[in-house]
Amino acid sequence: MDIETYSWEEKLLSRAYEPLCAGASVHTGDTGSAADESLLLERALAHCAAVTKEHSRTFHLASSLLPAQTRRSIRALYAFCRVTDDLVDRASGDARDVLNAWRGKVLGPVPPEDDLVAFAWSHTMARHAIPVEYAVQLIDGVAEDLNHQRYSSFDELADYAYSVASTVGLMAMHIVGFTGPEAVPFAVRLGVALQLTNILRDVGEDWAAGRLYLPLEELESFGLGEQDIAERRADDRWLAFMRFQISRACRLYAEALPGIAHLAPDGRFAIAAAAELYRAILYEIRESDGDVFHRRVYVKGWQKASLLPGIWWRSRTLSYAPVAQGSC
Repeated sequence: MDIETYSWEEKLLSRAYEPLCAGASVHTGDTGSAADESLLLERALAHCAAVTKEHSRTFHLASSLLPAQTRRSIRALYAFCRVTDDLVDRASGDARDVLNAWRGKVLGPVPPEDDLVAFAWSHTMARHAIPVEYAVQLIDGVAEDLNHQRYSSFDELADYAYSVASTVGLMAMHIVGFTGPEAVPFAVRLGVALQLTNILRDVGEDWAAGRLYLPLEELESFGLGEQDIAERRADDRWLAFMRFQISRACRLYAEALPGIAHLAPDGRFAIAAAAELYRAILYEIRESDGDVFHRRVYVKGWQKASLLPGIWWRSRTLSYAPVAQGSC
């Protein structure tokens, strides 16, 4: 099934397709059968599972729905992304130097035995033939936080969202299995939807860290400015703005989810669960009248459990509507 391309997607799709072309480099470090069976690798993968459980209950739950080996690899991907992000947010020294050292470690030709996450990720890239360029794009995207704290337009924000989120989906496709290049647009759109959800949920936290990811042009169109964010004003203007953002994110989820059909059957439930459980955060933001300033919005465990049967059915029957809905 084809989906109509938004204008902001054109550059993103070009970036996403390029690593899939003939000759795209994959990690070829020395991770043969001996390494597969090593205690170090087992310890590294177990550590990645612990990192996933500690930092994302939703991703940990969704990944538990995968076959064992795939689950271990997808959690290595999560840990790689988590560490990369934390190196920028929590660096004790020069974050650029720290990030560059990490880049060399995880992308080098030999798996680094002195870092469990880097070792597990190096193995995972080789095992699943993940194009190295996707990992490079993600690291470069995370590095943008060091010098880019404002986004004037949605086009700019979408470019950032691709780098830090769509790339994750593109790498996950290689781990789970996918039919071919036709899966790419769905992964790109889902990544943007997921990152928008993060941004809407974390407005207050990001502001405290000196960052504002909301498109300034769109804030202005609703009569809002940075002072309103600073003063945590959840008034009618803010609610209208959030409803607009939520509607767009929901539309992107609806357009992306039919792409589940392009994944290997034993990975569909897990990826659908990750997407739909994350989309449920938007429901909670909407129910709180868009007020993300005074409490952290999240989906309770019992709510996630209640959603899983329906997600399982939709992922099994591929009954995601091909036409996007304008609201959640």
